[in-house]
Formats: sequence, structure tokens, C-alpha cells
Amino acid sequence: MKTKEPFIGFILGFLILLFGYFYLQNDMLFFRLMMGCTLGYALSRGYMGFAGSVNRAYLTGSTRLMRTLMLLFFISAAGSLAVLFHADATSFGLWVNPINLGLLLGGILFGVGMAFSSCCASGVLTDLVTALPRALVTLIFFCAGVFLGFPIQNTASWIQESWFTTKTGAAIGTKGVYLPDLFEFDGLNGYLGALLVTAAFCLLVVRLSYAYENKHKKEGTYKQHFEEGIQKKVVEEQLNEKDTPLFSPKGYERFFVRPWTLKTSIFVISIVFILLMGVTKEGWGASTPYGFWFGKLLMIFGVSAEKIAQFTHGSPKPYILAFFRHPVTLQNVGILLGTAFYLLTSGQLIQTAKASFHITKKQAFFYALGGFCMGFGTRLSNGCNVGALYTPIANFSLSGWIFLIVLVIGGYWGNQVAHKVNL
Repeated sequence: MKTKEPFIGFILGFLILLFGYFYLQNDMLFFRLMMGCTLGYALSRGYMGFAGSVNRAYLTGSTRLMRTLMLLFFISAAGSLAVLFHADATSFGLWVNPINLGLLLGGILFGVGMAFSSCCASGVLTDLVTALPRALVTLIFFCAGVFLGFPIQNTASWIQESWFTTKTGAAIGTKGVYLPDLFEFDGLNGYLGALLVTAAFCLLVVRLSYAYENKHKKEGTYKQHFEEGIQKKVVEEQLNEKDTPLFSPKGYERFFVRPWTLKTSIFVISIVFILLMGVTKEGWGASTPYGFWFGKLLMIFGVSAEKIAQFTHGSPKPYILAFFRHPVTLQNVGILLGTAFYLLTSGQLIQTAKASFHITKKQAFFYALGGFCMGFGTRLSNGCNVGALYTPIANFSLSGWIFLIVLVIGGYWGNQVAHKVNL
């Protein structure tokens, strides 16, 4: 590999470690940074994003990513069981979100937005490296949407209250439905029943996904997604591959360049999720800090933290807190850095960035609209694709499955509009 990118990539990795060790205030922040880097690396090397589960299905008929996400959800839920079993669930920051009108509207809005912008709250961070113009426009308006949604999220009863609740949801204050509460008779504190229900829902989605994909194949409208084609080729190469020395061109290509399969990627992500649950007692969230970033931007132009807090009906603390002292902010920065590390060490950064550097005015408009829809939608649904979908499902919250339904509906509508305007 003649490019200097791999060398720069390893320097970046070394600098990340130095930054975390010497600059960050404590080891928990360092841990968050490392988890974010791992997530970014896994997402980019596995060509994976939550938004693609709906967008790929609509555009190509392929539901492979959606089916793989179900495996991710189940493994992560099983990991949560290992962490939560015989523990006090109320001592964790569980994402047992309320079930209400906000969840439904927020999920639809988020689905529409991710169709317009081709990403989600975590995907926009990886795309800042791979598709800067689209991601930057999306992120700016995503941040604005989150910020402008704060006042409603913090005051509206149709976002804070829940139509249904269980005792754990009530105890932790989120007021949602915690599935183990429904199966306390199962002999395992409800976790056996909750895990079986999660497995049943995952299998149902897989079955429906296969039916959808087979329908497109029969109609001749199925097209293999190009990234899935690359991963299929990787699997074929692995089957015929002999042991390769690490310190050789082929060895480097195998261990640092070659894309991961979706299953490898979700295996790594599930490990990170379980580590987050065990170490921080929280799952994976991403979108809330975007609103804080927008508030910090306003402070640069002279708006005080107190006025921002008054507008958002929240605390001024997140806006006063130093940027690199907010744990989820650091985790988000880590996702960006992890993506950059993979693309540099694989020698693909410059080529990838050039391929999607130009956007039209129409595209910019829809990326902005998509970003705002996603950001505002997260405040209605109390989370994004990780905070309202992945983490709640892995935390045995019924709300995550309801969010999935409305997310798919919103994604379908958004893709229909995008198709009509030739986005």
C-alpha cells in the first residue's frame, strides 16, 4: 500500500490514547472515548448503520441489514440479562421509555428524516468522515432540531407520561413498560419471559423481512446492495483463505483493510453495549448532546447559559460543562475518530471523501430538512435509533418495538418523497 494514510491513521490512534490518558479528567471519560472509537470503527468497517435497515429495504428490496439488527438486539438483550440478573434494576439508567403519542410522532419524524439524510444520530458521525457535506448539513440542523425540541420534551405531558407502565418503569421515573415485570412468576425474576418475548419479536421481524425480500425477488425488483455485495465477496474469500502472516501485505489487508461482515460488526457493537451496561450502568445514547452543542454555539454569540436553560426548561449545567467533560459527547467524538482511524489505516479516507464531496442545492435542502426532522423527532420519542430503538429493546422496554414500527412507517414515507423529488 503506497499511500501515507495508514501511517497517519496509526499516529491518530496513538494521539487518541495520549489525549484520553493525559487530558481527560477521569478514567470513566477515557472509557467512554474508547467505547465510542470502537463503535465508530465497527460501524464503518462493517458498512453498517441503523438507517440503512429501512432505506436499503426500500431502495433495493434487501432486508439483510434489518435481519442482522435483530441478532444484535437479541445478543444485547441477553447481555443485559447477564448484567441485570440479581441486580437492582432501578439503580441502572435503563431506557424504559414511555409509550405515548410522542413516541409515535417522534418515530415517524425520525424515519422520514433518516430517509432524506441517509443516516441517523450515530450514522451522521461516521458520515462526517465519509460524506462531509451531507453529514455536516444534516448535523447542524439535527442539533437545531434537538435544541428546539427541548422545551416541548421537558414540559409536554404527552411526551413525559405513558399510556402503559409497570412498577420498574414507575420506579425509575421513565414510566414505560419493563418486560420482566410482566413475568415475575417465571422463576428467573421475569428475565426468562422477557428474553423469550424479545426472541419472539426478533424472529417475527426476521420472518416478515424474508417475506418482503422474497416478494421483491419474485417481482424482479430486488437489487443486491453494493456494500452487501462487497461483504459477500469477503465471506467467499475467507472460506478459501489459508493462514496469512500478519507482517505481510496480504496480512495487513486481511487484518486492517478488508471490510467486516455485518455479523462481525454487530458482535463487536454488542460487546461494547454490554460493557457500557456493566461499567456505566447505562446503554448507548447519542442524540441529546447535539442540543447541548447547539446551545454552546449560541453562547459563542453572547446568549447566556441561564437564558438557554430558561428557554429549554432544563438545567444550565450541560451548557456550562466543558465540551470534553460530557460523557456522551466524548462517546460521540469517539465514533467520529474511530471511523477516521479505520478509513486512514485502510487507505480509503481520501478516496471515500472525494467520492461524495459535492451536493446540489436541492440535496442540501432535504439534508437540512432530514436533520431537523430527526433532531426534533428525538425529543418527541425520547431518543433516536439507539436511544429509542436499540437500547430500549436491549433493556427489555416495550417502547423500543413500538418505535421500530413507526420508524419503518416514517422511513417508507420519507423514501417515497425522496423518490418523487429524485433526491
